[in-house]
Amino acid sequence: MTTDPDKQEMLIVTGMSGAGRSTVANALEDLGWYVVDNLPPQMLRPLVELVERARTNLPKIAAVVDIRGRDFFGDFQEIVQALRSGTQVRVIFLEARDDVLVRRFESVRRPHPLQGEGTLLDGIAAERVRMGPVRESSDLVIDTSDLNVHQLATTITERFSAEGAAGVHVTVMSFGFKYGLPTDVDLVADARFLPNPFWVPDLRGHTGQDPEVRDFVLEQEGALEFLDHYAAALAPVLAGYQRENKRHATIAIGCTGGKHRSVAMARELAARIDKLPGVAVRIKHRDLGRE
Repeated sequence: MTTDPDKQEMLIVTGMSGAGRSTVANALEDLGWYVVDNLPPQMLRPLVELVERARTNLPKIAAVVDIRGRDFFGDFQEIVQALRSGTQVRVIFLEARDDVLVRRFESVRRPHPLQGEGTLLDGIAAERVRMGPVRESSDLVIDTSDLNVHQLATTITERFSAEGAAGVHVTVMSFGFKYGLPTDVDLVADARFLPNPFWVPDLRGHTGQDPEVRDFVLEQEGALEFLDHYAAALAPVLAGYQRENKRHATIAIGCTGGKHRSVAMARELAARIDKLPGVAVRIKHRDLGRE
């Protein structure tokens, strides 16, 4: 579907209960969509108008609309059709086989919204009847029967992420071991195998951000070899993170005080992995400036 930048964009997520609407909503939110869950269809137009009047930077809205709306859901088709005249609307319908839906409901020990005094299958059957016309008119139907939550999130990411957007955002962090290991990291490397510029009088007062310290660190035996090999080793890891829809990762490099070696090495590593496809990098120096 071709998008018009002058029109508000709305994605409506609907479908069978237990088919993965929450997973899709979370994935869209991670992609920057403004997501509203369990919205009655009658609130779709006021939501668009509210955003337009507020002139907020919300070009993409996603609304989860489903059978939980009960009697409100009956007007869904007419409301969506009316919305299409002034808004770019796409409808995603999620479905799954009956046996899969039963297993998912039993795993969370919750009744089906339309089950009433009957069985899970009774509720599912009633929902299929009510949702049949919606499914037929949807822009995209996704069968989640054979997808786990990670695979479903990845499917949504591949279809709706902006072209050229990063698949994984990586923070490369320098730190000092004497202040303790960072707790919120995925991978840790140790730069203490390199000589410490602290013991060079002319470098002691500088940091790894200064050219003289950077040059000193990178000229040491093994420094460039480590960076090249570590960046190469991280390439399949970061590619795998993207396949598994892990959108944020932190890689830490430590030295004794977090001022010289780790800072220089973190900057150089960030420059290398920033060239990898689907990777966006930022640098954080946790302990720079501490006494």
